[in-house]
Amino acid sequence: MPTVIDLFEKARTHERVEQLQAAREHDLLPYFRLLEGPAGPVVEMEGAERVMLGSNNYLGLTGDQRVKDAAREALEKYGTALTGSRLLNGTIPLHQELEREIADWMGTGDALAFTTGYQANVGCLSTLLEPGDTVICDSGDHASIMDGVAMSRARIRPFRHNRLDKLEQMLERAAGDGGGVLVVVDGVYSMEGDVCDLPPIVELCRMHGARLMVDEAHGVGVLGARGAGACEAFGLEDEVDLRMGTFSKSLASCGGFIAGPADVIDFLRIQSRAFLFTAAAVPAAVGAALAAVRICRSPEGPELFARVLDNARYLNRGLHELGFTVVDPTRLADGTELFTSVVPVVVGDDWQAVIFWKALYDAGVYTNVALYPAVPRGRALLRTSVMATHERGHLDRALEIFRNVGREASLIS
Repeated sequence: MPTVIDLFEKARTHERVEQLQAAREHDLLPYFRLLEGPAGPVVEMEGAERVMLGSNNYLGLTGDQRVKDAAREALEKYGTALTGSRLLNGTIPLHQELEREIADWMGTGDALAFTTGYQANVGCLSTLLEPGDTVICDSGDHASIMDGVAMSRARIRPFRHNRLDKLEQMLERAAGDGGGVLVVVDGVYSMEGDVCDLPPIVELCRMHGARLMVDEAHGVGVLGARGAGACEAFGLEDEVDLRMGTFSKSLASCGGFIAGPADVIDFLRIQSRAFLFTAAAVPAAVGAALAAVRICRSPEGPELFARVLDNARYLNRGLHELGFTVVDPTRLADGTELFTSVVPVVVGDDWQAVIFWKALYDAGVYTNVALYPAVPRGRALLRTSVMATHERGHLDRALEIFRNVGREASLIS
């Protein structure tokens, strides 16, 4: 008889078991920490007040009274849930208003709202791509992109992060693959906060007849005069075929969208399994997202975008001056520095990064820890991010704690 392998054995013997056990024993686990109040610039976490530098609430709109009122009104009108898919009983007028607002904001023919940002990427890619097609991905692309590509069973040709010479090689090879070709990149890469170099990517896609999709999850509500993301910041909105975005970051809710040509969006509307076979978002989430989009599109929007980027610049330079290794902002061809809301501090060693995180946490600053495989081996970092609602006093307090803890940990002198 063949030996029976216990399916659960991998759960007991994986490579992180000992690390997790040690982290839990010493209260060093940086994940699943309890937030005990609103997600503002300063939060209550596990019984203490901490400066929040680990949130994607970039515009601070989760606490905006207009957004909360819109969520409350949707809750009162439609109840707690729609209990069905958009295809059947789950579409309400708020969905249609939200999709029209997004399409107008992005300047596209149409838009489709998904229940989560993850589903937006998975649902789009697994539907548009099929066996025989080729998808070319940056190695730094979000996990939801990789999962959608895997589900499509298209040929995958990855290229090393930001290596445009490698992208060109992949496009040349894809010419002989026989199917359609799609290049997928992030507008802003979520861990290191670097901005994709879109102009040459657009040119390469045009030269090789490939379609281009940009994940704007961390760009929408931050970059561009209208806050429409990296594509707008580079003036390339009309040159990008599909754009994805989320409601769970700048837009103070939960969900995601795909914006693009009306016929492609309509195809997704009737073909995407991640859209058709999941429950519609709860009405409060849809109402909140719609209110946040309208704030971004109002005269107040540019003020919020400027404020969050000004805070990012202040924190980045402050950490640099203290002596930390901080990921530099993207520098454009004309020398302009393009900041994003993400300000990462590179530590290097995984365990040292976790210990540094815990010391900051105990001193009153919450950050995110990014370890392999979220970042390359040997490049563990603390991912800090700012909000438009951070005041200088919040950031100065955080910088003082970084200085004190960094000296104690011998990370700076």
